Amino acid sequence: MHFDLADLRLFVHIAQAPSLTQGARKACLSPAAASARIKALESQLGNRLLYRDNRGVEVTPAGQRLLHHARLILRQVEYLKSEFTDYGTDATGYIRIFANTTAVTELLPQVLAGFLAQRPGVSVDIQEKLNRDIVRGVLDGSSDLGIIAGPVVAKGLQVLHFSTDRLVLAVPRGHPLAQYPRIRLADTLQYPHIGLHEGSTLNSFMREQVETIGETLSLRIQLSSFEAICRMIEAGVGIGVLPETAARRHSLSMALTIIELDEPWVIRERSMLVRDLEALPGCARALIETLQSSVQIPA
Repeated sequence: MHFDLADLRLFVHIAQAPSLTQGARKACLSPAAASARIKALESQLGNRLLYRDNRGVEVTPAGQRLLHHARLILRQVEYLKSEFTDYGTDATGYIRIFANTTAVTELLPQVLAGFLAQRPGVSVDIQEKLNRDIVRGVLDGSSDLGIIAGPVVAKGLQVLHFSTDRLVLAVPRGHPLAQYPRIRLADTLQYPHIGLHEGSTLNSFMREQVETIGETLSLRIQLSSFEAICRMIEAGVGIGVLPETAARRHSLSMALTIIELDEPWVIRERSMLVRDLEALPGCARALIETLQSSVQIPA
């Protein structure tokens, strides 16, 4: 059975669109030519890969299996290309990262700034995902590297621990809670909270903790970054639970008071997930080493 890389790449484009026309455009083909290629691929495999209707296409169960393998094959081809270039093993290449909110907004920008400045031939695609989607993405080859916080079940993946953070409560200076050095989460719920946007890992985690004590987390406003949350807290809009690294960094320029949370779940281990570290291209391995050496572990 012979597979054409161009056909596999076309199928991935269509599955991700999901539209035959849009997928064909990404592959620089006409819709008719793309349709003929997909039909030939279906004939070769003896399975229908796409359901087609007026609204677009939907990947069949057989198509999902092919999509998984096609992503892995195409990713390995990219790895092979990056290993045989004139720039060296870690100076060029493409890295796709799935990461949680803290990594996307607080951790990666600073680390990547120096890393990419030294490697003009490296490109990085970062997507913010929930922990479960990060694990799934690394498993199915959608992502080269996953960055998560908290406990993780990642059967079939290599888990590389690289730092520890903890959650704290941030309140505006002069707030009634500012006098306490430590506080239980339940004692904060009488005040309006500010949190990350719906769907973020921290938002989901905090809702679970509040539900565990029989309460409901009512967020006055939800934002997309810790900087925005801290500015709202400083203005007296509410209080918020956020990673200590982010809270202390923003407290240097904002009127915030940081309070320790007296809870067993405040420690948050950060880990990187990969399918096979040795199989990654040189640039991805170099980034992992940079992350491991750059991140400071709070006391």
